[in-house]
Amino acid sequence: MAKLKPSKGAPYARILGVGGYRPVRVVPNEVILEKIDSSDEWIRSRSGIETRHWANDEETVAAMSIEASGKAIADAGISAEQIGGVIVSTVSNFRQTPAVATEIADKLGTNKAAAFDISAGCAGFGYGLTLAKGMIVEGSAEYVLVIGVERLSDLTDLEDRATAFLFGDGAGAVVVGPSQEPHIGPTVWGSEGDKSETIKQTVPWDQFRIGDVSQLPLDSEGNVKFPAITQEGQAVFRWAVFEMAKVAQQALDAAGITPDDLDVFIPHQANERIIDSMVKTLKLPEHVTVARDVRTTGNTSAASIPLAMERLLATGEAKSGDIALVIGFGAGLVYAATVVTLP
Repeated sequence: MAKLKPSKGAPYARILGVGGYRPVRVVPNEVILEKIDSSDEWIRSRSGIETRHWANDEETVAAMSIEASGKAIADAGISAEQIGGVIVSTVSNFRQTPAVATEIADKLGTNKAAAFDISAGCAGFGYGLTLAKGMIVEGSAEYVLVIGVERLSDLTDLEDRATAFLFGDGAGAVVVGPSQEPHIGPTVWGSEGDKSETIKQTVPWDQFRIGDVSQLPLDSEGNVKFPAITQEGQAVFRWAVFEMAKVAQQALDAAGITPDDLDVFIPHQANERIIDSMVKTLKLPEHVTVARDVRTTGNTSAASIPLAMERLLATGEAKSGDIALVIGFGAGLVYAATVVTLP
């Protein structure tokens, strides 16, 4: 019987470069308050968010991804032609097919790279990073581009007091490449589909085919609302604080790292109260730098971790070679955590 030739790739993988793109328009809380009964103080105390970025018509999912990816490729010191895979995590690209990753791969100038989209909500970057690592170790690509990108302003109900202030737009990207030493730890990931109703799209796309407006949500002026993201805030908060701290600890244990060994903590930028609670539960030492990009970027779902990583490195709050714990969690409910060496 014929035997298959075993795959052969690099022994390990690591993040080689990072890039980010934030839309030009900065939106303060005052703009959000035009349509909800709240206050700047309440928004800051509940979420830590002061401003967020909203994309204009030209700042599409593809356009933002290309900007962030170009920076990541330059930071990695390689050419786009060397990219063998492009993985895009997003929930806000409204074209079902083809995958936006194929457009990005082409416009960046890759040499026919494998390209595909994934939908894993706020854990999407962790999912993409794990897939990229597998591709490199398996040998199907030498360098893989992982992009987290969202235009959540398109999926925000500005009249929903519970969520109108949360979401922002942007793209973050990393280049993952071969390594002779382990620089991306084992991934602890999973899903809890029994909790899928806690974060969801208000109306499925096929509901618009029915033609019965009475079955669709209306805004204050009687117009049919576009689908938006809604969530059960308290349930999500409790799950994130208590369950995700356990997952984060499991990722540390899997990597053979203790909190004292960490230099940086980069959680999904959902809410500063969640971040603070996780820091306390994990008993992170004071020397650990904690990403708080949520204050000026808001919740950008799949883009939040690479955007926060890029900002920490750009500001000097973190440096190349630092050991970082990253964890994403969100709609599904899904989660992914790992320990990485920063590029």
